[in-house]
Amino acid sequence: MTSSVLSVRVNDEERALLEAASDQARTTLSDFVRRKALEAAEMDLLERPRVTIPAKDWAAFEAWADRPPQAIAGLEELARTRPAWRK
Repeated sequence: MTSSVLSVRVNDEERALLEAASDQARTTLSDFVRRKALEAAEMDLLERPRVTIPAKDWAAFEAWADRPPQAIAGLEELARTRPAWRK
């Protein structure tokens, strides 16, 4: 596997924080930053799910999406319920 350099500019305070964290993690600054950046990237991608609809199913999806809304009793009741944190 080949690797390439990624350069990131940080101020002195940010560098000190990153170095302290990498010391506590008993790893190099580069490994710490790389690992944390990859974890953050994975989480960011997982938080934005992507739905892929095959072309053969697109017309059925559009027909479903264009249907008039249906009343769902459970959801209507839930919408009228006061949230637990406001009680």
